[in-house]
Amino acid sequence: MAIASRPFVALYTNPLTINGMKRILIAIDYHPTSEKVAETGYKLAKQLGAEAEVCLLHVVAETRYYGMEYPSFLGYEGYTLAVNDHLNTEIENIAKDFLKQAAAHLDEKVTTHIAKGETASSILKYAKEWQADLIVMGTHSHSTLEKLFMGTEATKVLEKTEIPAFMVPVKK
Repeated sequence: MAIASRPFVALYTNPLTINGMKRILIAIDYHPTSEKVAETGYKLAKQLGAEAEVCLLHVVAETRYYGMEYPSFLGYEGYTLAVNDHLNTEIENIAKDFLKQAAAHLDEKVTTHIAKGETASSILKYAKEWQADLIVMGTHSHSTLEKLFMGTEATKVLEKTEIPAFMVPVKK
């Protein structure tokens, strides 16, 4: 019997773990590559079983981040540009419409959820609340310098998750 001359990697996955994944949470944003992430996550969910539930999640930053506040310094009084309720409502309506259209693109059974706050922690919080078995998200390509100083949301999720995560590599 001849031994193959090429190295190979054997990957073992416990079938009970895979078959037990019934709730798939797919985190998407407004980036055009989210279409690939949503479609890949949906196909994965269907491969895991017809009864798998899929939820599309979009995180909206708290609207206070959209306002500006400049404190007094060096004798300058500063000012505050407040965010009004109309802007808050408009941001949420845009997000709801985005998710509604994205879900319809996949399947009428796909549910949606909008979370507010910092992206990575909001994804992890909702995944736990919804009792997700798997988190699917994309890995946007960022510059090395940006990754070094700020990290990525995908990295932050991977560092803190207790739920398996499936990363979809996407390029700009």
